[in-house]
Amino acid sequence: MAWPNIFQRGTLFSRFSHHHVVVFLLTFFSYSLLHASRKTFSNVKVSISKQWTPSAFNKSIRLPVEIWNSNHLFPSAEEATLFLGTLDTIFLFSYAVGLFISGIVGDRLNLRWVLSFGMCSSALVVFVFGTVTEWLHFYNKGLYCCLWIINGLLQSTGWPCVVAVMGNWFGKAGRGVVFGLWSACASVGNILGACLASSVLQYGYEYAFLVTAAVQFAGGIVIFFGLLVSPEEIGLPGIEAEENFEEDSHRPLINGAENEDEYEPNYSIQEGSTVTQVKAVSFYQACCLPGVIPYSLAYACLKLVNYSFFFWLPFYLTNNFGWKEAEADKLSIWYDVGGIIGGTLQGFISDILQKRAPVLALSLLLAIGSLVGYSRSPNDKSINALLMAVTGFFIGGPSNMISSAISADLGRQELIQGSSEALATVTGIVDGTGSIGAAVGQYLVSLIQDNLGWMWVFYFFILMTSCTILFISPLIVREICYLMQRRQAHVLSE
Repeated sequence: MAWPNIFQRGTLFSRFSHHHVVVFLLTFFSYSLLHASRKTFSNVKVSISKQWTPSAFNKSIRLPVEIWNSNHLFPSAEEATLFLGTLDTIFLFSYAVGLFISGIVGDRLNLRWVLSFGMCSSALVVFVFGTVTEWLHFYNKGLYCCLWIINGLLQSTGWPCVVAVMGNWFGKAGRGVVFGLWSACASVGNILGACLASSVLQYGYEYAFLVTAAVQFAGGIVIFFGLLVSPEEIGLPGIEAEENFEEDSHRPLINGAENEDEYEPNYSIQEGSTVTQVKAVSFYQACCLPGVIPYSLAYACLKLVNYSFFFWLPFYLTNNFGWKEAEADKLSIWYDVGGIIGGTLQGFISDILQKRAPVLALSLLLAIGSLVGYSRSPNDKSINALLMAVTGFFIGGPSNMISSAISADLGRQELIQGSSEALATVTGIVDGTGSIGAAVGQYLVSLIQDNLGWMWVFYFFILMTSCTILFISPLIVREICYLMQRRQAHVLSE
């Protein structure tokens, strides 16, 4: 068996300079801060719901009846919960639309400018949404919806840009483990958001928004002055130039050749061109790249499940088990811990196998079992945390791998070497399609929970996880067949 380059040339990390480390950390924490501000909204849903309902349904905040009658938005907590689900849906739809746009823009403008602008402007919107409106006691459904649409569009600048920057600095050798570790940025952001929110929630939910918005704005300033978007900016060779000197001991993890032996590495989308140009591919060309559509559809189903845990887990723990909101916020961290470990370990295994789809398939099959187990979790925090971490491992892990390592593979296929500026566009397509699925899912979760209960929500998650496997099943079959052929060839050679 031919081992990947990370084992053929010594340690993977010995090939990295301090510039790689700085880029890794800056992109990691920039997206962590974006996710922390999203997580804040999830963590304070119970407090917001109480603030938006009249005094007859509210026992936690004592205010004169006149104030409640003039400021409350909803006659019951159930309607407030449904509106919170609607806000999640609105955010994700605008986020999805923004991803398609941001990917194209990111491949044409300076990634550092786009990322910094998105972080700072999003922080200001979050501050107005959660802090200013509460300070002024101004509650308006139309304003909340408009602000959250704008926030979704601004937040969408983050993921395509950071994946593109990482793809510019880190080559295909060991990409699974590097991106698997790096993709923990979303989970770290969730943990950071939960910790920040729970630490100041006693003073009011508006301070949770204030703290996360301030930290995110500061992060955007750091990105503007400190991020290098590619090695060429400081005179270092790009990763494509480096890889041209490496022996072609293994095929790309993503390619369009049905038969690996017939693979033509010199094929270019720009046929007839004798001069290699760094030019952004069109949206249509990016969609037609091998693997983009199947993984995009699969990610739509998987991100629905992953983001449902992201948006609703603290609320579910409080609503279903009666635990305090701050305790539920801290306990929900274990889902993200599982996702961090899962993404890193599964990325490492996929590097060894040199294929991603079989690793995804096994993890998703086990995810179905973990969903069944978690849906029947007893009212015990320790057992719930354990089952939650296992579920995060098998759902969050594959989700992290599709959105990072696989997106980078798809955006740097050798089919487009002559037009390599496709990373942000492809990432935007994959994550944008995933966000459309997640947007629809958030409304469905609130609807199913309100009419049928939480158990039917978990049945819905199981169905969506099964659909994820279905969409990438042709890739799974093809890559498993390739692994078997490679194994047979290895046995015969011995």
